[in-house]
Amino acid sequence: MAEEQAQPQLALERIYVKDMSLEVPGAGVFTKEWNPELDINLSSNAEKLDDDHYQVVLTVSVTAKNAEEAAFIAEVHQAGIFLLKDIPEDQIGQILGAYCPNVLFPYAREVISDIVTRGSFPQLLLAPVNFDQAYAQSQQQAQVDAEGNA
Repeated sequence: MAEEQAQPQLALERIYVKDMSLEVPGAGVFTKEWNPELDINLSSNAEKLDDDHYQVVLTVSVTAKNAEEAAFIAEVHQAGIFLLKDIPEDQIGQILGAYCPNVLFPYAREVISDIVTRGSFPQLLLAPVNFDQAYAQSQQQAQVDAEGNA
């Protein structure tokens, strides 16, 4: 009897805020007309917890300047524990680098919006992000870098 191929399993088992912060460097920002310049940074990393589980952390940082003055710095580390069982090795990078951040982003977006509003600033809704494209670009850049160092 032929050995049965195990079915791949991919599941989000837990989602949580690992860390969040809002810094308002000075109150003077509240006395000026609100016309902010935003600098938004995204990054993610994955850590293997055991044979079948990974923790993926999506970090979203937003720095707002108003009239050349720092208005606020908001940051969230949105984490999830993902089950990846019997997934082909060549697919794990794409899952951890694109799929998992796609799952985490709406939660991180909500936390950023909430903490910015609680800081008494206007609501901030981050635009959707194409993590598949960002992952593909990072893979291409890594390949270019590797070829340049060869």
